[in-house]
Amino acid sequence: MSLDPSFIGRTYPAVAVYEVGREKIREFADAIGDPNPVYRDRDVARSAGHLDVIAPPTFPIVITARIAEQVIFDPDLGLDYTRVVHGQQRFVVTRPMRAGDRLTGVLTVDNIQAAAGNDLISTRVDVTTEDGEQVVTAYSMLVARGTSGVSSK
Repeated sequence: MSLDPSFIGRTYPAVAVYEVGREKIREFADAIGDPNPVYRDRDVARSAGHLDVIAPPTFPIVITARIAEQVIFDPDLGLDYTRVVHGQQRFVVTRPMRAGDRLTGVLTVDNIQAAAGNDLISTRVDVTTEDGEQVVTAYSMLVARGTSGVSSK
């Protein structure tokens, strides 16, 4: 079943606040193998000009993946998640996420298109502090393999 193109432009409501913790930042840095001390040591982070330890630039995936579930599991979209692969991801960082940030995000469906028999859905998540300060925008594209009904010939 093809994805419903009427979802283009749809915006989902902000999600519950996520508080960024020092331990989560450290665990993420460990998981990606990045030993940078600004992710672990508050004094080092402060000497580098930050208020507290900061998160690696890809840390927003922790928050935005949860936010993306709104559209992924929206039954009206028609997405068969068993056929999905992650096609693309990028982050535009306004400022680093840091320990103590209380963040939320709003998801918007930017595009839905068919290509080579696949459906592609592109989304944007604007992540802000609960006070409205822009922190990062995450762009993602998911590919639903073999679902578009459009021939690749």
